[in-house]
Amino acid sequence: MGTLSRRNFIGAVSAAALSRTVRAADAKTLNAGLIGCGWYGNVDIRSAFASGGVKVAAICDVDTEHLKQTADAVEKEQNSRPKTFSDYQELLDSPDLDFIIIATPPHWHALPFIAACEKGFPIYCEKPLAYDVREGRAMANAHKKAGNIVQIGFQRRQSQAFAEAKKRIESGACGEVIQADANIHYKAGLKDTTVQESPKTLDWDQWCGPAPLLPYCPNIGHFNWRLEKTTGHGHLVDWGIHYIDAIRMTLGLGMPTSVFASGGLFHPDYVDKITTPDTLTVDFHFGRLPVTWRHRIWGSAEYTPSTNIGVTFLCEKETLFVNDNSVEIIPNVKDAERTVLKPEQGNLGEAHMAEFLAAVREGKPAPCSPEIAFQSTGTVQLGTIAYETRERVDWDAEKESITSGEAAHALLKREYRAGYEHPYKA
Repeated sequence: MGTLSRRNFIGAVSAAALSRTVRAADAKTLNAGLIGCGWYGNVDIRSAFASGGVKVAAICDVDTEHLKQTADAVEKEQNSRPKTFSDYQELLDSPDLDFIIIATPPHWHALPFIAACEKGFPIYCEKPLAYDVREGRAMANAHKKAGNIVQIGFQRRQSQAFAEAKKRIESGACGEVIQADANIHYKAGLKDTTVQESPKTLDWDQWCGPAPLLPYCPNIGHFNWRLEKTTGHGHLVDWGIHYIDAIRMTLGLGMPTSVFASGGLFHPDYVDKITTPDTLTVDFHFGRLPVTWRHRIWGSAEYTPSTNIGVTFLCEKETLFVNDNSVEIIPNVKDAERTVLKPEQGNLGEAHMAEFLAAVREGKPAPCSPEIAFQSTGTVQLGTIAYETRERVDWDAEKESITSGEAAHALLKREYRAGYEHPYKA
């Protein structure tokens, strides 16, 4: 077999992407391939089914029990059983797939994403975009090179409440936005933290993949990887990223110029049991205004539970408190009457998936691109770097470089475990 020149290779990839788009646009049913059959992978395929005109043709996971449970659920829904794989490369070689869903933990986003781009597949990939900043850049570059359709799972972009807040701010009704705060306070559940043998159905070595191979315990495996530093980076990157992204979207912000963080493990329920902070405050400076993030994963019984989760826009004339479903307007006058807006909307995840599927059928770019996701993901990753170094992090967005210190700059990229190659090339 002859070799392809770089120009011919890029042309072949672009042709593949175009042919998939044309075939998907002409076909009545889109055939999906799912990589990652855990909780949110199943949420995503239910969202795809809700849109209609979707068949799950192939699924992939390193846990055979996950594969069986997901295949059973899919078969019950569509009356045909999907092909099952333990290797994502084999799934990507399956014929007749029209798009790929990636719903693995973040440390397993980059490699299958880039491989799917190289084959020209449309991709719906869960947030965060990547585990580290350099992975994210490699993924965004792979998408740009391939020209394929990609949507990243920032579902709050479908919130009509945030759309209403954006409209009100841009109308001038609030006056200038001086500051934005985001917070989530709730009690995070833990699983068994005892080191033990992994389940027989789970290939733990493959699950860890390019991340460090840690001794197995249920508290760092399925679902609870979110609070493990080497896989999920903790609460800010897992859940807070949605609201940092919503703030960036609402105010038209890029990435911060500097970041400072403070926090730690304080509650006895979590000390020595998780590796990310149970209490964290991060100050992001975006040039024209500060944005502050706060979380306590033990803060479930608040004095004002209605504001446990959401974003506060502090403006000249009024304050807006926004969550997924409502906007509370608070005039900056003592004892002023408050107004609560609750715009109609459906399921955010289903709407985000439907937007992606419409883009695939129409052959047009999806709105939440990897470049957008790179900025939101990179922003919260800078927050974790500031926390880990205990230093202010200064970010040069043009050079995509941390200029405040070598220790922080080194954390932009985590070297992969032996047997895996990091996709970012300087």
